[in-house]
Amino acid sequence: MKITSANFVISNSEVSKCPTNKLPEYAFIGRSNVGKSSLINMLTNRKNLAKTSGRPGKTQLINHFIINNNWYLVDLPGYGYARVSKSAKKVFQKFITEYFEQRAQLVSAFVLIDIRHEPQKVDMEFMQWMGEHQIPFSIVFTKADKLKPKAIERNVADYKAKMLEDTWEEMPNYFITSSSSGIGKDELLSYIGEINMEINKNA
Repeated sequence: MKITSANFVISNSEVSKCPTNKLPEYAFIGRSNVGKSSLINMLTNRKNLAKTSGRPGKTQLINHFIINNNWYLVDLPGYGYARVSKSAKKVFQKFITEYFEQRAQLVSAFVLIDIRHEPQKVDMEFMQWMGEHQIPFSIVFTKADKLKPKAIERNVADYKAKMLEDTWEEMPNYFITSSSSGIGKDELLSYIGEINMEINKNA
């Protein structure tokens, strides 16, 4: 799939104020500073569609972008470690969980994880919550340009081992990406494109 148009639609902190049409949605979420905005900009070929920042916790709202006029890319706040007040963090967590529990248009989420680090407790807990609530998701490993291929393989294997050791029967679907080099862009967009084709076929 090729992205020909990507436009900002709305930012808000209430699920009830999200777009009311039935277009499929794909939500991107990850720990603060995982490179989410950079990945969104890389996927859409836009430099500043999602605002990037060196300061963790920059995204603090549910941001909807309409892509090719037929699906939504949803940029969600990061979880964990953001330098925001405890009260703000509680609000994030509340509307993040409400979004996943209530949003019927959500087709799949993409949980972003920095490939350079060993499995982090906050990521594992979040993915477990997604699994327990039967919310479909794929893992998107980011910043792959920072590691050699063997190190990437080793780190993915560590994640797989950790997930299977915990509560997972199999490793979730995953992608290896890099915003700076474009690794994984075609695979990720093809995956979304195939799902959209299925949805349209069954509509």
